[in-house]
Amino acid sequence: MLTDSLCKNATCPPHSLRLRLSDAGGLYLEVTPNGSKRWFWKYRFGGKEKRLALGAYCEQRRGPHVSLKQARSDRDKARLLLASGVDPAQRRQLDKLERQAQQQITFEAVAREFHGTKITSLSAHYAGHWLGRMEREAFPWIGSLPLAEITAPLLLQVLRRLEARGLLESAQKLRQGLGQVFRYGVATGRCERNPVADLHGALKAVQVKHMAAVLEPEAAGALLRAIHSYKGQPETRIALALAALLFQRPGNIRAMEWQEISFEKALWSIPASKMKGTVHAKRNGRPHLVPLAPQALDLLREVQPLTGGGRYVFPCTLTGERPMSENTLRAALRRMGYSNDEMTAHGFRAMARTIMVEQLDVMPDVIEAQLAHSKSGPLGSAYDRAEFMEKRRHMMNEWATYLERLAGQQVQGKEEVHPLGR
Repeated sequence: MLTDSLCKNATCPPHSLRLRLSDAGGLYLEVTPNGSKRWFWKYRFGGKEKRLALGAYCEQRRGPHVSLKQARSDRDKARLLLASGVDPAQRRQLDKLERQAQQQITFEAVAREFHGTKITSLSAHYAGHWLGRMEREAFPWIGSLPLAEITAPLLLQVLRRLEARGLLESAQKLRQGLGQVFRYGVATGRCERNPVADLHGALKAVQVKHMAAVLEPEAAGALLRAIHSYKGQPETRIALALAALLFQRPGNIRAMEWQEISFEKALWSIPASKMKGTVHAKRNGRPHLVPLAPQALDLLREVQPLTGGGRYVFPCTLTGERPMSENTLRAALRRMGYSNDEMTAHGFRAMARTIMVEQLDVMPDVIEAQLAHSKSGPLGSAYDRAEFMEKRRHMMNEWATYLERLAGQQVQGKEEVHPLGR
């Protein structure tokens, strides 16, 4: 029988591979020349001699190390398993595999797996924000829990933490992300249902704040005259005027390149890679075509001597290697007296859509096609390009003429002005 003193002082002779000190019932301590001491239990199963590792020796139980007393206790537990017809070594392997399987069905594991499968079809910006939100707001609370054991009330507690901080929109986005993970879990057999569906109506509603925009014709005319009178950089003035004429996304206006403009075809072709959409659409989609009215072409000809030698129509003033800053148009509107609650660069899109429907009786579908809003259904974008292109060209010419007329209206006896390139 071994003693603690014998185990503590045991050393392996320098010329031996190992020293084995036996205890009762097949338990022994193996000592190697480098000073390592490990417990093993020798037994027979299925007519074969086997051994079970019980851990490294220490005088008292400390982390993964095993004292003499603990080694005897572990041996006795293994003998009970053996007596019931179970191979202790095989059971240990099965327990290890089960623990690994349990780790693979936690919420965090499934969420990261889902993220890995979808990341190639998402923009890097969206994919990064999605995972970052999970790491901040979900993983610390439910990341270690098995997916199948997470309930709707538990998810609600996670989401309420965001609500308590006033982050209502973030709570809704996290709820959507949670739903994606659970739907993936159902599809891959990690859970049987999606508890996020039970949260419908449980969160506070998000008060949607639309981009500020000028929506009345008279106010639109005043805005155009303010643009015409802008005393800052001429490139900024022309960019604002084109934003009104073309009503594309501000980022597309700022990143417009000379190679995308065809004066002969009176057309601006925005590559799919610059458009809002999935990674697949950016890589494989067709360009968004923007017909250019004569007034838009005149503005481009005006700015061409200033920036035509570079890549961008509206380059950054510090370096021509980058497009105009996103704050440039916003700051120009502020200098013209329009606060962020009155007009934004994005507001030109709302202005065009509202006024064209109400004043020019243009079909909303034609406007939506020109706004590059995606369409549902089997025909999708192919339909608006095939059937609406001529209608869009007519609409853009009519819109430019209408804006020119609004801008040129006399105001309290002032002379007419034509700020749109005519």
